Amino acid sequence: MSVEQPNASGDDDAPTTDPQTRKAIEAILLVVDQPVDPNTLAQVLEVPTDDVLATLRALRAEYVDHGRGFVLREVGGGWRLYTDPGAAAYVERFVLHGRSGKLSQAALETLAIVAYKQPVTRARVSEIRGVDADGAVRSLVNRGLVEEVGREPTPGQPLLYGTSSGFLERLGLGDLSELPPLPDLTPDSPLPAEPQPGGYKAARREMDALSTTGSGDTGSEPGAGE
Repeated sequence: MSVEQPNASGDDDAPTTDPQTRKAIEAILLVVDQPVDPNTLAQVLEVPTDDVLATLRALRAEYVDHGRGFVLREVGGGWRLYTDPGAAAYVERFVLHGRSGKLSQAALETLAIVAYKQPVTRARVSEIRGVDADGAVRSLVNRGLVEEVGREPTPGQPLLYGTSSGFLERLGLGDLSELPPLPDLTPDSPLPAEPQPGGYKAARREMDALSTTGSGDTGSEPGAGE
C-alpha cells in the first residue's frame, strides 16, 4: 500500500503561509507609513523571504476576493495597505467632514500663537496660553492648518510647529507677511521709576502709621454715637 506524501511535488522547500507569520505581517502593515521591503519583514520575523512573499500575495488575493475596504499593493519595491479605490468617495467625505467644523476657542488661540510665534514648540504654546495645548495642536495638525517644521536644537529636541500652506489658502494670504499686525500693547505714558532702595519698606511704614492713626481717632470719640 502506498503512503500519501504531504507534498506531491516532492519540494519540501516550497513557500508556506504560516498563520503566525500571516498575523505578524498584517500587524506590521497596519503601522508602516511607507512600503515595507519583504527582506526587512523576513529579517524581523526570522522566516525565509519566500515565505513572506507567499504570505503577502495570499493576503493580496484574499482582500480582493472578500471585497475588503482596503487593498495590499506592491509599490516602490515594498508592500503597503491602501484604501480601496471603490471607497474613495466615502473616505473623502469623511476627511472633509472632520475639517469642516468650526474651530474651538482653544484651537483658535493656539493657531494664533503658532502663526505669530512660529517656529514654536508645544511647550512654548502651552506656556503662553497658560494651559496644556497638546490637544489643540493635534487638532490643528489633523485639520491641515499646522504642521511639523523641524526640531528645536535643545535637550530632547522637541518638535517645532508652523502654519501650513493650507492655513494661508484658508485665509487667502500669499505669505505670512500678509498677516495683520499685532496690536501695540505698550503703555501711552512712560512707566514710573523704580523706588529707591528701601522705598517699599518706607511706603509700608507710612501706610501702617496712617492705619494706626485712623484707629486712634475712631477710639477717641466714645460719645460720637450717642
